[in-house]
Amino acid sequence: MSLTVFEVHLNPGSIADELLSAEVKKETNAQVMTVAEAKKVGFGGLPDLGPNVRLIAVAKRDGGWIQKVLEASHIVSGFRVHHVD
Repeated sequence: MSLTVFEVHLNPGSIADELLSAEVKKETNAQVMTVAEAKKVGFGGLPDLGPNVRLIAVAKRDGGWIQKVLEASHIVSGFRVHHVD
């Protein structure tokens, strides 16, 4: 299964739990993780990106939906998209 992983940079002081709604998480099965949590579940080779970064892993088909949510979010200062096969 191909995954899309979003490297999301949050505005300082933001609450990471507000990144995705419960509905979006449920509908996309999105996994929102810190870099440390991602390393524990098998994402290797990740540098320490700091406390204001979250990784969101979703199926490739849901990547567009997550991207739209991130673009509209007031707590996101920027993000990068990575495709994993």
